[in-house]
This record gives sequence, C-alpha cells and structure tokens, in this order.
Amino acid sequence: MLQFNIRGENIEVTPAIREHIEKKVEKIERFFTDGANATAMVNLKTYNHNQTKVEVTIPMKNLTLRAEERHDDLYAAIDLIVSKLERQIRKYKTKVNRKFRDREGMGLAFAIAESEAQNASSAETDDEEDLKIVRTKQFDLKPMDEEEAVLQMNMLGHSFFVFTDAESNGTNIVYKRKDGSYGLIETTS
Repeated sequence: MLQFNIRGENIEVTPAIREHIEKKVEKIERFFTDGANATAMVNLKTYNHNQTKVEVTIPMKNLTLRAEERHDDLYAAIDLIVSKLERQIRKYKTKVNRKFRDREGMGLAFAIAESEAQNASSAETDDEEDLKIVRTKQFDLKPMDEEEAVLQMNMLGHSFFVFTDAESNGTNIVYKRKDGSYGLIETTS
C-alpha cells in the first residue's frame, strides 16, 4: 500500500489536489506482486502562477522510481507523471525479466532486483576558491552489473550512478555521455 507525503511550494495542497494525486499514483500498484509498501514523496511547485512542476519519488526496498514534469496545468502534469512511472516500470521489468528468466527463482526478478540508489552529493561553487556542499546523501551500494546500473540511472533520471560491481566487488560509476552513449569508470585500490 502506498503512503503519500505531499508538499507544495508556492501552492496550497487542497483536498482535491491530494485526492487526485493519490487516485492517479495508486494506479502503479498493479505492477507489484506484493503491493507497494512505500511512501510516494510528491513535491508540487508553481512558478509565477503559470507553470507547475510535479516531482514524484517512490523509494522501495529494491528499486527507486522517480519522475518529474513541468506543465501549465497541475492535473495534466500529474497524469503525465503517472504515464512516465508506468513506462519506467514496464521497461525495467521487461529488461530485468529478460536478463534473469533462465535463472532459478528469478521469475519475479522485478520484485527482488538488486538495485537501489539515491542521488549522490551535489556541489555548487560560489566562486573559484570557495566550494560549498549544499546537499549530502547516503546510500547503500548494492552489487549489480553495468546493465542494471544503467537501467537504475535512467529510471532515476540521473546522469551518473555509483554501484558495486557484482563480479569484482569494486566500486564503479556509469555515466551518460553527451552523445547519448554510456561510459563506465572502474576504480582500483
């Protein structure tokens, strides 16, 4: 069962908005075999009362779903977010199941896939000599291969992803290049 944490910036979260968000986002529960025991974190922002940005993040035990959308209409943005989340789930489920279908006990690979991550730290420079850390996050590095790491990175909408390589047990980084291809950084001790 999904729980909801809905926040609004420059917008009041009315009961009608809350009800619409819960009704629409709960539709993704049908993709989960055991039901989704997670909290959907929804952030609503308005800019000059003419454009709305909706962000939905659903961290689960083995997977983090995330999507954001900007639109002039708040309700349309919520509908687009749900469509994005459904596409992410279907794409990920298909790829993971295809990869693990021959392995014993992996028929429900989506539900037990080994991939969890959150945003890495981000830094902002005030001037050339002064670096200021504006956000710090911690996350567990789950063992996975490069393909799973790229899938997780794309689902989160990030340009890079840090993970533990399942074969070498080393910490690696996959990243999206400007030309749309992917790169891998392997660390050495």
